[in-house]
Amino acid sequence: MNFLMPRLLIAASGTGGHLYPAIAVAKKLSDDWDITWLGVSNRLETSILRDRYELLTINVGGLQGSFINKILRFFQLIISIRKVLLILRTRRTQVVFTTGGYIAAPVIIGAFLRRIPLVLHESNSMPGRVTRLLARFSTVTAIGMPPAFEVIKGIKPVLTGTPVRSGFKLNCPLPSWAPRGDGPLIVIMGGSQGALGINKMIGPVLLRLLQENLRIVHITGNNDSNLQKFIHSNFIQKEYIDDMPALLSNTDLVISRSGAGALAELAVSGVPAILIPYLYASDNHQEMNAQYFAQHGAAIIVHEDVNSKELVNIILRILRDKCNSDNKNYLSIMKEKMVSLAIPDADQKIVKILDHVLK
Repeated sequence: MNFLMPRLLIAASGTGGHLYPAIAVAKKLSDDWDITWLGVSNRLETSILRDRYELLTINVGGLQGSFINKILRFFQLIISIRKVLLILRTRRTQVVFTTGGYIAAPVIIGAFLRRIPLVLHESNSMPGRVTRLLARFSTVTAIGMPPAFEVIKGIKPVLTGTPVRSGFKLNCPLPSWAPRGDGPLIVIMGGSQGALGINKMIGPVLLRLLQENLRIVHITGNNDSNLQKFIHSNFIQKEYIDDMPALLSNTDLVISRSGAGALAELAVSGVPAILIPYLYASDNHQEMNAQYFAQHGAAIIVHEDVNSKELVNIILRILRDKCNSDNKNYLSIMKEKMVSLAIPDADQKIVKILDHVLK
């Protein structure tokens, strides 16, 4: 640890939606800042961050479930706050950055008690419970989408957008493993952990879509034991890919969940989307994220109860139908709208905020 460098604690845990924006910010700071990362044991960060940053962990979770579970979680929160206070003191932390979620609660409280500047980033249109309750104790609350302005009360959030990895800002060649040809390329994905509901929807329509000379990449996740293998020259099925920026750079249409991180990546990549919100997302935030993009013409919302024939018709209509006298199809219009929602310098905006609160 170098005490001559600005000392930053990043608290981000769990899903890619929390981790990847924080990583994007960290990469803008890593040459000049002493960074410590705070995560949760046995979560995604323990596998992808250990070789990049010093990773410390605490145990914390939500206050859902039975009365007994809530009591146990409450005491766990108290223990976590004490551990955060110890980390902040021993690390001589000068500023804290968190992307929300359960881990943000003890970190926000700890930073407030020690009078350490804290920047909270909330990516969703509907801010999470921790943000709604504790944003007032942050030094700056940055938001990813304008609808969040209407929800966070008592403070004045700053619109920064949601940071994405630098690769999404580049025009990269199509990965060598992806199907090649003249047909439009569709990518089907469910977020960093896959989506069983999307997998179930897509299976019955794959053959019909491939008959239309479409190229399809289906990113399934690794938790679908019922997934059937499908072999076709224009079809690739993978559990997970590392080169998502290169893939999206060459994609014509995405079928996806509507997590805020994924939407930020689609916007920067300029890829129109059919969005299938996860029905059980907390506070229905995926539905609200999807509505924001749909209202701006960048996406179409489809729910999991749509029948196979209707889903195929929606996909083909987006790819083929003309929609105005300029001879543009829906796809090209949606692409323009998607690009208009992008905030590609979100990471730089947050870096400036961190610099400012440190002074």
